[in-house]
Amino acid sequence: MTLQSTLTAEPAALSPEALVEQLAREGRAAQRVLARLADAEKAAALRAAATALREAEGEILAANARDIAAGEAKGLSAALLDRLRLDPARLAGIADAVDQVAALPDPVGEVIASSERPNGLKLSRVRIPIGLIGIIYESRPNVTADAAALCLRSGNAVLLRGGSEALHSNRAIRAAFAQGLAAVGLPEAAIQLIPTQDRAVVGAMLTAAGLIDMIVPRGGKSLVARVQADARVPVLAHLDGICHTYVHASADAQMARSLTLNAKMRRTGICGAMETLLLDTQFPESESVVAALLDAGCELRGDARAQALDPRVLPASEEDWDTEYLDAVLAVAVVDGIEPALEHIAAHSSHHTDAIVTDDAEAAERFLGEVDSAIVMVNASSQFADGGEFGLGAEIGIATGRLHARGPVALEGLTTYKWQVRGTGQARP
Repeated sequence: MTLQSTLTAEPAALSPEALVEQLAREGRAAQRVLARLADAEKAAALRAAATALREAEGEILAANARDIAAGEAKGLSAALLDRLRLDPARLAGIADAVDQVAALPDPVGEVIASSERPNGLKLSRVRIPIGLIGIIYESRPNVTADAAALCLRSGNAVLLRGGSEALHSNRAIRAAFAQGLAAVGLPEAAIQLIPTQDRAVVGAMLTAAGLIDMIVPRGGKSLVARVQADARVPVLAHLDGICHTYVHASADAQMARSLTLNAKMRRTGICGAMETLLLDTQFPESESVVAALLDAGCELRGDARAQALDPRVLPASEEDWDTEYLDAVLAVAVVDGIEPALEHIAAHSSHHTDAIVTDDAEAAERFLGEVDSAIVMVNASSQFADGGEFGLGAEIGIATGRLHARGPVALEGLTTYKWQVRGTGQARP
């Protein structure tokens, strides 16, 4: 099938449940092929996919331009349009990320632990793929390539359901990926994109127990909440990215200004963006930190002491401490030391990413030890909360739960394990 025919293919006239079942069965069959592949074969498939993405630059950027025009017509916010937009540099970065995943060590087959029992039985726990992963996501077309690459590298098939905002971009990226798979003789069904925007398909995916092995939602709070509430399939997700930065009394002033500006304003629409700034009452340069954010175009909503730092700071409501703005808006509070900062974070953090800026080693270690988030940082921007920045090549998402995987979920998080037992004829007495 040519790239153009793939882009214009229409879904079969099936019910949402029948469509999901058909695609899932095809994906499961393809996954059995992936499970047999050697490390070098999976790496070669990903390199072929990266090449196909680069060669399809014109088609992908044209498809993205259609999505941007539609988004502008619908009145999408600047932050959402930024998440959606592709340009040659961003597309090159997507292809490079696929190559980086190809270069990562294959987790499948890794022996996690081994032992020998007194009766001579040899036991080992070995990493294996999870199976068929369902990804439900919004806006960001790079998720199509990231998810496809990570799932393929870890031996999983993937069923993608992107948002309507990125419809044409997702189809073009998946089509290029499929060409890469075909070039090395692998089944295109290993990476599938739901061919319809019918919302009922999401419900069919969530209830496809026995067909889909895990669901990963990436998107806004309403999407993730629905997935977590309705799924009959295991879910790996985070609900909010309410990320805090606490500027300790000992913080270097220049570092505090630099990190808070970056944590908020580098890209306001990502889940690692700072949403609440806590300023220690003993930090002497709070006014300059606040002024730098305001001068950069950020709206600040603060408590009474934060408002006293600059007349441009608006009053904060109780709701502001629990809001993921995903925009150039920031909640600011002044706290009387590390204890109140830790208490505020415990009360309002979504357990995604929280950071401290400090020159005090004891305060840094206390923060690392006591903040119960998937990612805890010292003297670094929360915008580093990203699988690529963690050396994982890419990520399937950030997990904030306590089971299976936490933080950026990449190859290891897309595997489970099985026990292998080797005997020499032992029978249990």
